[in-house]
Amino acid sequence: MAIDQNEIEKVARLSRIKLDAEMAQDVTKKVGSILQMIDQMQSTDTHNVEPMANPLDACQRLRADVITETNQRERNQAVAPSVENGLYLVPKVIE
Repeated sequence: MAIDQNEIEKVARLSRIKLDAEMAQDVTKKVGSILQMIDQMQSTDTHNVEPMANPLDACQRLRADVITETNQRERNQAVAPSVENGLYLVPKVIE
């Protein structure tokens, strides 16, 4: 897939990005090289390649899913200005 300078200028205009001719030419060249790389990647045969979770040959150690903190709701609500039925009451800020 290729892209020309007219398309870059059209996208810039639609995006309300001001590009002068030199900058548009530079962007066209860079976007063209990105599209060329994507074409190259898509043409690679990956039929027998097993998908990987990440590019590194490592696994993530996970900690046990265990509760480590105690429930301090009563203690926190004891110092709150206003509490009702276990909920914090705050002043109305939106009419």
